Amino acid sequence: MTEPGSVQLRPATARDAERIAALFTDEGYPAGPSDILARLERFSSPFSRVVVADASGDVVGFMAFHALPRFEHDDRIVRILALVVDPGVRERGVGHQLMEEAERAAREVGAAFIEVTAGHHRPEARHLYEALGYDGTVTSYLRKRV
Repeated sequence: MTEPGSVQLRPATARDAERIAALFTDEGYPAGPSDILARLERFSSPFSRVVVADASGDVVGFMAFHALPRFEHDDRIVRILALVVDPGVRERGVGHQLMEEAERAAREVGAAFIEVTAGHHRPEARHLYEALGYDGTVTSYLRKRV
């Protein structure tokens, strides 16, 4: 479907909403195009971005992240909130390209760290992050539904 180097990263636009929704839904996170349009609007800030991987006009992946200010230090932490690559192009470097873009953006906003979550149901995602040098032992994360 895509050759290495033929994927270009660019900011997501409203025209990408349908494809992003399909990728997200296929990954187990049901969303419609109107949901994605609302999320794109929420992520239109200097510290939030949604980036798509475009292979000759076909969106084959996307990533959303936000740079949070830290209170205890004068820097930020970039939190990757979503990263999905079309199963048909996995293992071709698209995930690596998206993660490199997150790291570039993190440096640009003065972030000290990047955080990403890999659910237990997605071992291939965890493998990608660990292969890129992310530490899987830093997990002092608690959550409560409100």
